[in-house]
Amino acid sequence: MERFLYRQSRTAHRARFVLKGALMLHVWEAPLARATKDLDFLGRLDNSLENLERVVREVCTADVEHDGMVFDPATVKAERIKEDADYEGVRVRFVGLLGRARVTMQLDVGFGDVVTPGAVDIMYPALLDFPAPALPGYPRETVVAEKFHAMVYLRTLNSRMKDFYDVWLLARQFAFDGPVLAKAVAATFANRATAIDVEPIAFTRSFTAQASTLAQWTAFRRKLPNSECPEMLTDVVPFLAEFLLPIAHACERGESFEQRWSSGGPWTSGA
Repeated sequence: MERFLYRQSRTAHRARFVLKGALMLHVWEAPLARATKDLDFLGRLDNSLENLERVVREVCTADVEHDGMVFDPATVKAERIKEDADYEGVRVRFVGLLGRARVTMQLDVGFGDVVTPGAVDIMYPALLDFPAPALPGYPRETVVAEKFHAMVYLRTLNSRMKDFYDVWLLARQFAFDGPVLAKAVAATFANRATAIDVEPIAFTRSFTAQASTLAQWTAFRRKLPNSECPEMLTDVVPFLAEFLLPIAHACERGESFEQRWSSGGPWTSGA
């Protein structure tokens, strides 16, 4: 994935893809970041399948320093996706070759989302001594806002345990400026035409303690590279509520939120 990102960063398409998803946790060096096999982007280009295939082929054949990877442009294939009956995007699959090893690559590209306070320039960590990819990425505030939106929007249909984990991880590891996070939450919900819910079903025991949710959380947790994550989702949600609901209340009332979250909390007034 890293070497594809590097090729992308060396083409005219660099600014047309904003990196998001689990790879941003690695950019921020979050110590408990979960593994992922996919590349997630916000696309800022024509979203036709033909155009996405053309662009990815151009990235595959970018002229870069030899790093042992070969991405086969002949295998590039795009299709429409509609994850969780939510927002439509495009999935692009193709094959990467490292010696005799064959790697299936997958890019998921979404469109139309707002990024608050704006995309940030990132340097994706490189292995060995290869040049590092430099490209635009999501700010933490929009990561949190989109994941909170999914928690509210999907209600009892929510199977995205990664959202609960990622927000739990970010709120434990990083500080947040209340005004910026509140703007990101308000902008994301407005852009997706969703009312802000100050009592989301996802934060109730009727959801977190039901058998299907418990099974999903247990299965998700088994895939994590650490044991620090709480065994029960019911132990995660109170912390998420402490982090997110003050923001939700302020946004619902149309008020500013002039507090600061220190890593691990709580919200406090002043600097």
